Amino acid sequence: MMFRVAAALTALFLAVGVASAADETRPNVLFIAVDDLNDWIGSLGGHPQTKTPNLDRLAKRGVNFTRAYCSAPACNPSRASLMSGLRPATTGVYHNNQPWRPAMPKAVTLGELFRKHGYESVGYGKIFHGRFNDERGWDEYESPEDYPKPSPEVANDPHSRAGGIVFGKLDASDEEMGDFKNVSKGIAYLGKKHDKPFFLACGLTRPHMPWQVPAKYYDMFPLESIQLPEVPDDDLKDIPAAGLKVAKPQGDHATVLRTENWRQAVQAYLASIAFADAQIGRLIDGLDNSDYADNTIVILWGDHGWHLGEKQHWRKFALWEEATRAPLMMSVPGMTEAGGVCERPIEFVHVYPTLAELCGLKPPSNLDGKSFVSLLEDPAAKWDAAAVTTHGKNNHAVRTEKWRYIRYADGSEELYDHESDPNEWTNLAIDSKHRGTVDDLRTHLPQTNADDAPDNGRSEEGGRPGRRRNAQNKTGATK
Repeated sequence: MMFRVAAALTALFLAVGVASAADETRPNVLFIAVDDLNDWIGSLGGHPQTKTPNLDRLAKRGVNFTRAYCSAPACNPSRASLMSGLRPATTGVYHNNQPWRPAMPKAVTLGELFRKHGYESVGYGKIFHGRFNDERGWDEYESPEDYPKPSPEVANDPHSRAGGIVFGKLDASDEEMGDFKNVSKGIAYLGKKHDKPFFLACGLTRPHMPWQVPAKYYDMFPLESIQLPEVPDDDLKDIPAAGLKVAKPQGDHATVLRTENWRQAVQAYLASIAFADAQIGRLIDGLDNSDYADNTIVILWGDHGWHLGEKQHWRKFALWEEATRAPLMMSVPGMTEAGGVCERPIEFVHVYPTLAELCGLKPPSNLDGKSFVSLLEDPAAKWDAAAVTTHGKNNHAVRTEKWRYIRYADGSEELYDHESDPNEWTNLAIDSKHRGTVDDLRTHLPQTNADDAPDNGRSEEGGRPGRRRNAQNKTGATK
């Protein structure tokens, strides 16, 4: 394949000191990260009313991985894992308030790996979580632009809040929104001439809360027609105590029901996705109108899923399907065929070694992930790995094509057959006839469960994602 040949040529040219010739063969990378985006995308079928034409055309551009799962159902550990190639169980970074770099001081991030191999590494928007950006991975980085504060009328409207679930229409244009500005920087970068191959990372904040976007996106989803997730009243009857602690700690579902804001919240999430989709479309158009369209790998991923009432749960922070499933789409010029669909379970920790192989980079030897280039070449190729998601020390989910298995730290378990029960309504772990299946799935659990990394004494989740959080807005770290 073209990119494997390119990688071999790159190694040869670099070995004899002719890097400039090799640069002509090496692919660029457009790396798009989307915050809190679950499977409510047309090509993933998560909600029948979602409107995501740009995500759908991106999915058709190459391979759409329909069973892609985060390594952790929270922003910080998920992003730290993907960007380092190391699982939370290896590093001890399980939660949002744990600075990840002190926990893995020798880790080489994706951006740093590209820089070491002669790429220009540039980032705009949210790539790492909160204040935990890693400056040594970038030649240039600009943190997320601020976004408009809602008017007092929106902020104080009782129909724009259900406890911690916050939403509302903004009297603002797209151009005023932080994500629009971040994407515009990416488009401007693509419009320039570059002497080196580039790794360009663009991070979108929406659909992270608050779900406050321009009113026109709300108008796409008339409130009276909104379809709610189907949630049986007795759905938690067969969930172990450890699972119940996951489902109900913040009391979100009870608050949403009490305030009668469920329909409004679903509308707001759909509107926020539609806004993000529009910005993604602008970025892809920017690539296609540039000089780099024919030699740029495009990858889009969401850092984790999101519950909107399923299993009487809201937000992420759980080990069920809705909290762990997220989009993963890749197109590789000369390798992937348009319209490819891969149903193999892919964990995001595998992204790092995959990009390294595609671009001819030598990754660290201690990565937890493995390359899935074979699935880009043939989406139906054999793949034996299960996707593992970890939420706190020794709490894990294992996802295969048929099964979801959950084991909590106290030894309690859940098991769901996705062929007959895609909503995960019936826990089969309590049925002795499935012990063989459970025993087999246990073999995929991490063998190491690192102690919790130190936290910084504050919850990063509550901070405004648009605030400039890094010591420097632009970095010029040396190689």
